[in-house]
Amino acid sequence: MTDSSSPPPPLSDEALARESAAAKQRLRRHRWLIIALRVLVLIVVLGGWELAARHKWIDPFFYAMPSAIWAQIVEWLREGTAQGPLWLQVLVTLEETVIGFLIGAVAGVICGIVLGRFKLLSEVFSLYIQIANSIPRVVLGSVFVIALGLGMASKVALAVVMVFFVVFANAFQGVREADKYMIANAQILGASPMRVTTAVVIPSAMSWILASLHVSFGFALVGAVVGEFLGAKQGIGLLISTAQGAFNAAGVFAAMIVLAVVALLADFLLTTAEKRLLKWRPQAF
Repeated sequence: MTDSSSPPPPLSDEALARESAAAKQRLRRHRWLIIALRVLVLIVVLGGWELAARHKWIDPFFYAMPSAIWAQIVEWLREGTAQGPLWLQVLVTLEETVIGFLIGAVAGVICGIVLGRFKLLSEVFSLYIQIANSIPRVVLGSVFVIALGLGMASKVALAVVMVFFVVFANAFQGVREADKYMIANAQILGASPMRVTTAVVIPSAMSWILASLHVSFGFALVGAVVGEFLGAKQGIGLLISTAQGAFNAAGVFAAMIVLAVVALLADFLLTTAEKRLLKWRPQAF
């Protein structure tokens, strides 16, 4: 009589290959199902929007319609905008976003690691950081426009402020969550504080830091666009402001779609970089 609790016999190589192929096929089907459902949702939303606008269920003057938005994008691509070619507006906004993102991310990581490692500094500056973080950062856009003018500096400054606190909070928490036993073992083995920070603490906090970059780039883009909306010579924010002043709802939605495309491409690049930097992390199923 066999024991029912005994483990099943190991599968042969051929059976393992079949199981692996079947699993890959199921995963492929699941991915195609997700893509099909996403496309279906998009068709339903856009189709319903277009139908509602054409039958006057909603006012197309205020809410536009997908066909008019697409026509506006095509017009910008072919003839350009009132401020110049569309690609130039995207490039200006993207330049402001990237510069502000890099400065804010680097400053946030450095400050988060330093204050996370030195308890005295964190106790001294924690109150001031809480006060600064409680200020609505978008409101600072007007101050930056007054102080730095309508050029790129005011938009970059607002993007830096938007990014800094997000990255700082994650870097600080990541340092505090570092494995205390690993830090103690490194210190016992004679590692200097700098070596412990670079070899143990920073790699441990890397997941927290990279996770914040996805969110913070979006904040940088918001900061650049809000700064352009408040006052600029070029950029997508100025496109939105101009369309709003002309009561051109299709132009406002078209600029929003351009922003969404830029944000999705940036998120894809950040995800690719995260996968390369965190190859050691197990894949999520």
